[in-house]
Amino acid sequence: MSDETPPRVGSLDHVTLVVRDLDVSRRFFVDVLGMTQVPRPSFSFDGMWLESGSTQVHFIEEHENSSPAGNLVPESRRHGPTNHIAFAVQDAGAFVDRLGQLSVPILSGPVPRPDGAVQVFLNDPDGHVVELCSRAS
Repeated sequence: MSDETPPRVGSLDHVTLVVRDLDVSRRFFVDVLGMTQVPRPSFSFDGMWLESGSTQVHFIEEHENSSPAGNLVPESRRHGPTNHIAFAVQDAGAFVDRLGQLSVPILSGPVPRPDGAVQVFLNDPDGHVVELCSRAS
């Protein structure tokens, strides 16, 4: 038996979302959520990279060789446990106020998790479920 430690993954590098319209997604993720656009390599297809802290989201504009844009889960099933991406936020309640000012609909929340964190769920323009989560104080 080997004494070597087996390789393991580190932190999450990025999440990729296929979207219908890069400009609409940019407005949502930059103007509503506060992410920053960062340089992207010159791939053979349209896309953009956004970042907040060490978290990156890579966007691919839907094309004939990509997967379909958006969330394939029926809208009626996006409110509960479902595939989603989650962002840590300082104060989920403050984000709810901002979302209301910007007329961004909320799927659910704010709701406390059993560990005391507060979660808010919403859809991006393509129906991907986004969680905003503030840790327990």
